[in-house]
Amino acid sequence: QLFSKINELRVTYGKEELQLSASLSFVAKTHVNDLLTNLPDTSVCGLSSWSDKGNWKACCYNAYIPTPECMRDKPKELTPYPYHGYELVTYFDDLINIDTVVSLFSDTKEVLNLILSQEDQGKKKWACCGIGINDHYVSVWFGQRKDALPSPEPCDGREAIEKSTPINQAISPGSYFLIFGSFNSLQEGKEALKKLKKDDFTDAGILNKNGKVRIYLSKFNSLKEAMFAKQQLPKAYSEAWILKE
Repeated sequence: QLFSKINELRVTYGKEELQLSASLSFVAKTHVNDLLTNLPDTSVCGLSSWSDKGNWKACCYNAYIPTPECMRDKPKELTPYPYHGYELVTYFDDLINIDTVVSLFSDTKEVLNLILSQEDQGKKKWACCGIGINDHYVSVWFGQRKDALPSPEPCDGREAIEKSTPINQAISPGSYFLIFGSFNSLQEGKEALKKLKKDDFTDAGILNKNGKVRIYLSKFNSLKEAMFAKQQLPKAYSEAWILKE
């Protein structure tokens, strides 16, 4: 895994290991998919650019025209992580081999300085990082504060989101429910709830209000958290929607 290799590289140079961030991994995975699908990088815009095809602020990241917020603010736009993020992103023509990626990182002085936060990058003190990889892009995001969400298992951020302690709650008062479906009777709702519990939706519950029986997958204290969790759901639950109460 690339995350483990990055930590091994840091330890070799006497640096502390980093926390695997669920939030930054989500940002990284979102970005590599945007790059592959929507191609926001052009002759003018670099790899850290974002298209206008998603729930984020589109921007052109140009080395000659500084737009640092294009990169730095993406974790706050997409996740509950309230701090700046810093991205290392690379394109490969061929299918990606992790050892090749690590070798490239190690042999490129500017990249190595970023990973180790040394020399021209010495003012940055990394605490966590997130990884996103697809057929042609590798994105590594670094943060200077630890992520409040638990570190995810490899390739699985859903459980970390569902078990997380709510943060960044000041966006809007109230509760936000990720609704699985509506049912004609309380009994039908209870049967559906049993199945969800078996599918590891441990926070699932029933909303019985104004004659409507609804089953929710989880409950959140901010819209941003609910949106973040919705995007992490397996395809079988892609029709879930958000209800504010």
